[in-house]
Amino acid sequence: MNGTPTDPAQRTQALHQGLRDYPCEIFQFDPRMGTGWLSDRYFVRTANTLRHAGRDPVVTMQVFAKRRGVLAGVYEAVRLLQTQLAPGFRAAELQIDTLLEGDAINAGGEDDWEPVMHVTGRYGGFAHLETPLLGVLARRSLVASNTRTVVDAAQGKPVIFMAPRHDDWRVQTPDGYAAQVGGAASVSSDAAGAWWGARGVGTMPHAMIAAFHGDTVQATLAFARYLRDEEPGVQVMSLVDYDNNSVETSLAVARAMRAEFGDGALTGVRVDTSERLIDDSLIGDPAVWGRAKLTGVNAYLVRKIRAALDAEGFGDVGIVVSGGFTPDKIRHFEKEGVPTAAYGVGSSLLGHSRGDHGLLTDFDFTADLVRVEGRDEGKVGRTFRENPRFVRLDWDRVSA
Repeated sequence: MNGTPTDPAQRTQALHQGLRDYPCEIFQFDPRMGTGWLSDRYFVRTANTLRHAGRDPVVTMQVFAKRRGVLAGVYEAVRLLQTQLAPGFRAAELQIDTLLEGDAINAGGEDDWEPVMHVTGRYGGFAHLETPLLGVLARRSLVASNTRTVVDAAQGKPVIFMAPRHDDWRVQTPDGYAAQVGGAASVSSDAAGAWWGARGVGTMPHAMIAAFHGDTVQATLAFARYLRDEEPGVQVMSLVDYDNNSVETSLAVARAMRAEFGDGALTGVRVDTSERLIDDSLIGDPAVWGRAKLTGVNAYLVRKIRAALDAEGFGDVGIVVSGGFTPDKIRHFEKEGVPTAAYGVGSSLLGHSRGDHGLLTDFDFTADLVRVEGRDEGKVGRTFRENPRFVRLDWDRVSA
């Protein structure tokens, strides 16, 4: 979803088609959301106060972010508004104008505060939903924005979203979806791909090799036999840094796979060398030793693996790299033409970074009431703003 249409008619079509692709039930909202249980208490009390005072104003709530990035969570936010209104209120009464899933926001600068959504309707129906709605947009946009940064750096090479292990299991599915909005080609768990119909991909963990007493070749062969019998069509990729000699291990695995299964049986090798280690194949190498930083997965190591594989006729075996890859490191690899097939990136996409390399550590949204009964109304500095990119939701074109 890297790039959204600019033509108004196409944007309208994209919004409604997207909502049809993501029906209400896919999000599995907590039934307590409609009661305000997941909301800041002051919103619940606001709605109660208005009801107690006999007031039921029609308002416009304006949602914006304070930073540049990629918007995600629009479909979920709309479905939340559709299904979690207070009793006695109907979604059809709401007027929703919104940007699209995957739109770039605040592209003109960090202080643009570009509106991403207007919700107009009787406030008592959705006052309690501000908290979860903003939370949805914040988390999804954080992951989507960081993923887009990495995807752009990779210049067309696939990025594998390998972040599920780095956060609470409850957010695997929405995080994986947000990564897809940002342009990730695949995810590492089935849960992360559930909303968009993808299965988790992956090579093999170090644990599999350990279970075969540290023998990467035997682990890979067993993995290939299993896939052929139980999951035909899944490609075989071996993890080759267990013994910290990725060149020799890559060759040993490729030879064994060819001997048992023939040419083309091994799709690729993945290198995940710790940033605290120097691969044994580089130690003492006169071409690089003492002349460059050689820890972790580096360009010299990848090129050495590539040359070794090519020399023995394994040119079709790709090299996937993972472990500490930031946008800056990926850009450097691409600029230098390092022969990688794909990049695996994990925790930094969730905001688990220092905020450098162009990655974000947070992505907050704010909502304000900016119109009441059709008249401008709002705190100083927060006024109603049109957005020419908005698409108006037509409830008649959206099923449940």
